[in-house]
Amino acid sequence: MMKTLCSLVLLACILATGQAEYLSQCDVAQQLQQLGLDGYAGYSLANWVCMAYHESSFNTDAINYDSNGSADFGIFQINSRYWCQNGDEYSSNICGIQCSQLLTNNIAVDVACAKTIVTDSWNGMGAWVAWSTYCQGQDLSGYIAGCNL
Repeated sequence: MMKTLCSLVLLACILATGQAEYLSQCDVAQQLQQLGLDGYAGYSLANWVCMAYHESSFNTDAINYDSNGSADFGIFQINSRYWCQNGDEYSSNICGIQCSQLLTNNIAVDVACAKTIVTDSWNGMGAWVAWSTYCQGQDLSGYIAGCNL
């Protein structure tokens, strides 16, 4: 009985970690285009791909903890203080989602929340420090080159 229980727990852990992955640059570009981010709020698809690369390296399971006690989740590193709910932690939860929903390779929830962030924050994509630092005002054509979009 105990051996069976241990086997089931191990299997559950393996399956849970299989839900997220590092996506390729072109996979990200294609999915973001299909989910309506190309031109959304005036930002090109290349801006979104650049931002995702510099936020998470296209890791859909990325979590980074901030010094203020909040955490950033998923491919866009969406913050738990404002945009999603992380357990019992205080959050404005403006996107109305659990942060854990941002940790799968189905990035539709991430995109829906990113659309909210870019339109609800006062500085658009400047809400992401990585975009401001690495993408804003740069030639971003390489982020979508060769992706057959």
